[in-house]
Amino acid sequence: MRKYKIRKSLCMLLVLTLLTVLSSGCGRSEAKYTADGKKQIITIGYLPITHALAVFEEKELLDADENSTLQIQLQKFSSWTDLMDALNSGRINGASVLAELAMAAVSNGLDLKAVALGHKDGNVVIVSNDITKVEDLKGKTFAIPSKQSSHNILLNDMLSDAGMSIDDVKVVQLAPAEMPSSLASGAIDGYCVAEPFGAQAVVQDYGHVLYNSTQLWQNSICCALVMNGSFLEKNKEAVDKLVAGYEEAGNRLDETTAKTLAEAYLGQNEKTLEVSMQWIHYDNLQITKSDYEQLTERMKKYGINKNPPSYEDFVYQPESSESD
Repeated sequence: MRKYKIRKSLCMLLVLTLLTVLSSGCGRSEAKYTADGKKQIITIGYLPITHALAVFEEKELLDADENSTLQIQLQKFSSWTDLMDALNSGRINGASVLAELAMAAVSNGLDLKAVALGHKDGNVVIVSNDITKVEDLKGKTFAIPSKQSSHNILLNDMLSDAGMSIDDVKVVQLAPAEMPSSLASGAIDGYCVAEPFGAQAVVQDYGHVLYNSTQLWQNSICCALVMNGSFLEKNKEAVDKLVAGYEEAGNRLDETTAKTLAEAYLGQNEKTLEVSMQWIHYDNLQITKSDYEQLTERMKKYGINKNPPSYEDFVYQPESSESD
């Protein structure tokens, strides 16, 4: 009888624990506020790259505005996998993330919405100094941060333009921060990734720019500000304010302002950022339907995502805005 009571107690404890976990998980999309209740906190995940500068700038603007009803809480990640796990599960409300990764999640039934671009341009193809043309990459090792990325598309575009295919190179996936040192050591022969990791290799003379993104794909879509769908649905007014402020923040990021912000948040040296900031800009961060459809066409063409979400299913449109 005593053993039965112990087993019964353990079962009850397990059930209560499970219910607690489930209830806490269901509450992740609920709004959180500052201690005085005056500002709604929106948690945004990011990797330490220049593609997230508009998020940093909006945080700076909101922190300086005593009358703001929003506060951005930043959460730093070291890998896209960890960031996407947090975004998909609702542990963060939104993220500056590779648009293609978020699209793949939506294709797999997860609820995410892109609300704005992260940046424009800002990607370069870096190769070792002994490589002078695309054809020299045949049989070589080339790194990208994820198969679900604009970097993969840019690699495919570059190879296709040279009469080659993805099968002509050995593609590996590396964390962005590992790419410059991997090129320097000879572990890889080239890479395409978010800044400032391209500029690092150039400044330290590990390699050189073979192409920049504008030469391969005009108006390419890379990183985007993406929100957890459940959070967005319950907090549309707050998200609309966030998006409006985010676009304003992007328009404020001229080369000088962006470089100062990157120094503060990314800890990169001035020379690296001077090179990097020549390749990227942040004005007009709305996601247009025409640019998005170019992205989906390329994803299908190169087998990156055979069934990407439609513009209407993936791109959030505030009621006050108009899409083109």
